[in-house]
Amino acid sequence: MEGKINPSSFPKAHGDLDVADGTDFSTWARVWAQLGIVGASRETYEELIRHYCEPHRAYHNLQHLKECLQVRRFINAACQAPAEIDLALWFHDVIYDPLRSDNELRSAQWLDDVARDSGLDDETRRRLYNLIMVTQHDSAPASADEAVLVDTDLAILGASFERFEEYDQQIRREYPFVPLPVYSQKRRQVLEGFLARGRIYTTAAYFDAFEQQARANLARAIERLD
Repeated sequence: MEGKINPSSFPKAHGDLDVADGTDFSTWARVWAQLGIVGASRETYEELIRHYCEPHRAYHNLQHLKECLQVRRFINAACQAPAEIDLALWFHDVIYDPLRSDNELRSAQWLDDVARDSGLDDETRRRLYNLIMVTQHDSAPASADEAVLVDTDLAILGASFERFEEYDQQIRREYPFVPLPVYSQKRRQVLEGFLARGRIYTTAAYFDAFEQQARANLARAIERLD
């Protein structure tokens, strides 16, 4: 059954995050168990958490990971392999360097290495790899599961005005080396690109939950950049 989530359900600030709330080891192990892998690696889990806690991250951090996992559960949009989506969410921003353009590729490669070493089959590994690569947001999702993952990653656009404002500021803090006029121009292009889409969210469940709020948030943010 597809559900809905109120935009106010997003955590209001990074300080609201508790690693025991949705990003704890037991949740990690449960996802692997759903894929048939018993005895998930604690070492890999701890390394992944360290990456999400890197000091240069203001948005692409544990808060974002927690929100993605939370939204995926609450919306519960129709999909083929929810555990694969959840595992891809755990890894989709594990590598994040704002100075590089291959973060998704490196994240996908890391997951593929872990999945291979854990014993997942080639076809599952291929789907997991593609799930992460689609978060580049440069092409349309090729499957229902890819659509759910992309919509989950973009759910922040439809958060409450307060959370969206915080997110917008967090993104700016990840690019302190970019002069403000240049940043404003590039940021405007990104936001206008989303607003120009016929629909921001591919799946019906995410569209119903977030489309209207996302368009209001984007229009407001673009107006501030004028």
